[in-house]
Amino acid sequence: MTNRERLLRSLNHEEADRVPIDVGATLITGITKVAYGKFIEYLGMPPEDAPFFDIVQQLVSPSETFLRKFGIDVRNVSPSPGRDWTLRMEDDGEYLHFVDEWGITWRMPKDGGHYFDMYGHPLSKEPLSAGDVASMRLPDVEDESRYRDIRAKARQLRDDGYGVVMSSISAGMHELGGWMRGYENYYADLLLDEDLAGSYLDRFLEVKMEYWDRVLSEAGDLIDVVQEADDLGSQNAMLVSPEIYRKVIKPRHKELFDRIRGKTDAKIFIHSCGSFLEVIPDLIEVGVQILNPVQYTAEGMDSRLLKREFGADLVFWGGGVDTQRILPRGSPEEVRKNVREQIETLAPGGGFVFNTVHNIQADVPPENLAAMFEAFEMFAPY
Repeated sequence: MTNRERLLRSLNHEEADRVPIDVGATLITGITKVAYGKFIEYLGMPPEDAPFFDIVQQLVSPSETFLRKFGIDVRNVSPSPGRDWTLRMEDDGEYLHFVDEWGITWRMPKDGGHYFDMYGHPLSKEPLSAGDVASMRLPDVEDESRYRDIRAKARQLRDDGYGVVMSSISAGMHELGGWMRGYENYYADLLLDEDLAGSYLDRFLEVKMEYWDRVLSEAGDLIDVVQEADDLGSQNAMLVSPEIYRKVIKPRHKELFDRIRGKTDAKIFIHSCGSFLEVIPDLIEVGVQILNPVQYTAEGMDSRLLKREFGADLVFWGGGVDTQRILPRGSPEEVRKNVREQIETLAPGGGFVFNTVHNIQADVPPENLAAMFEAFEMFAPY
C-alpha cells in the first residue's frame, strides 16, 4: 500500500494497514526549527540547515530523509511569493521585524524569541472609510510567478506515492479580519458596523477565490487535500458567538468552499484551534470534510464526543497527542499513554490522520518526540 493509498482510505472513512501520519505538510501540522534541530541531533542524524516553511511560526521543512524514516504519508505543495513582495528583515537592535505581503508588520525579540508576533495592522486607523478598504494592500493573485511549477511538483509527489496537500494563500477570512484591522476594532465592527466588517471580509474572500481558481485550474486533479484555516475558538469558548458566525462568517465560508468543490474532488481541510463545538454542524453543512487540529483539551471538544457525534462526516487530522501539557512537559511514558489513548479513540473505522494538536513547539524535549513516534509505530496498525 502506498502512502497516498493509505491516506485516501482514511479520508474515505475506511481502515487501511495503519493510521496515516503527517508531520510538516501544512503550516499547522509542522515542527519548529528549534524542536527539529534538537530532535535530529538526539537521533544521531547529520545536522541540517532546514529551510523555513513559515518564517512567522519558525517552522521548517523536514528533510526527505526524516520524512521517510518516520513513514510520513503526506507532502505539501505551496504557492510561491509574488514578484511584488520580497522578505526584507530589519534589525532594530532589540527585535527583528518585517512587513508581509498583506501589509501586516511582524516582530520577534532577538533574545529568546521563538516566533513573530503581529505588531502593525494596516486597517487599524479610526475611522476606517470605504476608500481605505478599497485601497488596502492585497497580494497579487494574478502574478503567474506565484504558481510556477505547482503542477510539476504535485505530479512528482503523486508519482512518488504520497498524498498531496495544497496550502492556502493566507489565514482565513475571519482571522484576517483581526490581523488586518486589529482585534479590538474587528470585534467592534462585527457588533456595531457589520457592513464595514463585511466590506473587508469580502475583499479577503475575493483574493482567496481567485487564488483557488488559479491553483485548481493548474493542478486540481492532482491535489488530495485543500487546506484552509480560520480560528474560531479560544480555550474555553468561541471567539465570536455562534449567531455572529452564522450571520457573518458562515455565508462567506460557504461561498469559498462551494467555489473550491466546483473545481476539484480534493477534500476540504479547515484548521480551527480552541472550542467551537456549537458550529461544527455548520462547518459540515458548508462543506468542511477534515477538521484540524482537534484540540481535545479545549472546552467541549472531548475526542470521544467528536468521534461519536461527527465521525461519520469529518476526518480528524490531529488530536494525536496533547501539545499544551503532555508533549512539552510530560514524561515519555505519559506521551506514549496519551498517543495510545488518542489512537484508540479516533482511529476506529478510519477518518483519522495522526498529527500533534497543532505544531511541535521549541519547548518539546526530543525524548518525548521519540516516545511519540515509538507509540505511533506500536499502536497505529489496524
